[in-house]
Amino acid sequence: MWVQLRCGLEPRTLAALAVVLVAAAVFAGQHFWAGRPQAVRAPEVVQEGAAPPPSDALAEPEPTPGALPPAARQSARIVVDVSGKVRQPGVLRLPAGSRVADALEAAGGVTAGTDLTGLNRARVLMDGEQVVVGAPPSVTGAGPSGATVQGAAGPGTGPISLNTATVEQLETLPGVGPVLAQHIIDHRTRNGGFRSVDELREVNGIGDRRFGDLQNRVRP
Repeated sequence: MWVQLRCGLEPRTLAALAVVLVAAAVFAGQHFWAGRPQAVRAPEVVQEGAAPPPSDALAEPEPTPGALPPAARQSARIVVDVSGKVRQPGVLRLPAGSRVADALEAAGGVTAGTDLTGLNRARVLMDGEQVVVGAPPSVTGAGPSGATVQGAAGPGTGPISLNTATVEQLETLPGVGPVLAQHIIDHRTRNGGFRSVDELREVNGIGDRRFGDLQNRVRP
């Protein structure tokens, strides 16, 4: 009203002037908004010769031992000695991962009437071990090192095997109680078995005198 009275403008002319002023204000606001400064992200540094990481779709999983192709499994071999009550005892070459049942089959099978109690036919074989078929349960099995499977004999039947004897069997030796028997088993577990009777000297609790009492009553 003040502009109309001051300048003597008609209402229609005043309305047109207001529209022009509003349009000019909108245009100025758009121009200011478009020209404002914007943050720019710095480009990533790429080292020369660096290969891009493979995508999950292209990465191939590493094969597990159980998933090797048959040709690869056949190329790896182990050697085992099968003795006792089998039709063809001897040293056999078998594919890696073979089990005791595979060794028995390769040896022609067990003889009729053989007692397989205590023989774990599902056990995976290790290179260089011996499988004795038809021996007492305490004799059958793999030693701690996997090298032999000759077991411990009972009192009065011969030397006791240090590699397979139980605590109860070791307690039958002179001067060996439950504690010392456990020391012997702990020593063979830590060192992968006994390679000679002289290693008994390294067992905690066995001195020269006790070793002299035991050396003719035990074997590796």
